[in-house]
Amino acid sequence: MSEKWTTADIPSQRRRVAVVTGANTGLGYETARALAGRGASVVLAVRDVEKGERAAAGITGDVMVQALDLTSLDSVRAAAATLRSRFDRIDLLINNAGVMYTPKQTTRDGFELQFGTNHLGHFAFTGLLLDLMLPVPGSRVVTVSSSGHRIRAAIHFDDLQWERSYSRIGAYGQAKLANLMFTYELQRRLARHGTTAALAAHPGLSGTELARYTPAALRLPITWLAPLLTQTPAMGALPTLRAATDPSALGGQYYGPGGRNEVKGHPRLVTSSPESYEVAVQQRLWAASEDLTGVRFPNGSPVKS
Repeated sequence: MSEKWTTADIPSQRRRVAVVTGANTGLGYETARALAGRGASVVLAVRDVEKGERAAAGITGDVMVQALDLTSLDSVRAAAATLRSRFDRIDLLINNAGVMYTPKQTTRDGFELQFGTNHLGHFAFTGLLLDLMLPVPGSRVVTVSSSGHRIRAAIHFDDLQWERSYSRIGAYGQAKLANLMFTYELQRRLARHGTTAALAAHPGLSGTELARYTPAALRLPITWLAPLLTQTPAMGALPTLRAATDPSALGGQYYGPGGRNEVKGHPRLVTSSPESYEVAVQQRLWAASEDLTGVRFPNGSPVKS
């Protein structure tokens, strides 16, 4: 395996089913395109079906589009039910979709938008599909986090929905920290099965639509520095793809760019913040997420709903 891991290192994905959230653009699109290019049957799970269909038209291979609005638990349940009716197995679930630095908003279920979309929506979606993965040797759940999980990041159990005050940067940090804590706790629960693994990845700084809500004070410096600091979505997708397909990758691992400060570069194994590894907080977040979504994972496998 080359130190400069690329899509050329992806093993054949023939006869594998991959579900990628937020796959109509940016990192998700590049992830889906690479998996389809190696033979996987890929589901683009997207909020806007029309945009999803346009994206699918640009991908060579076996691709289908599934409506999924992570800001609505009803939509999450409907999407999971449809996928369960179409497939008897899922090999890869890539929890890629997300929002960043949004103004204060709530999801349809009343959750703070960044926490609800980036964490709770994916928590529920994973739980409702996991029993299609547990019987499949080598199946993986890969959740996309961010280096933003280190910035003003904590799990605010006394105000998870930011109802008392709101910081768009703090809320993003909480959501991305939650992605990692979810991955680590999920892996602990999956370890007893020995078939499905949970991993995480982050893209470094990539030129995608995700940054459209960046605060004005940061936008100009980022614009000036972008040519030096950012990489293409195709490069930004490589850590996710490596976590999903590298035969040597293990459950509980975290992949990111290998360059200085993990800003860009070819993917390698990285570490997350000390806070992300706090088991008691992971377990408390898991319990809160079950209560908020109504999706539970008893003994590592979900209750069908």
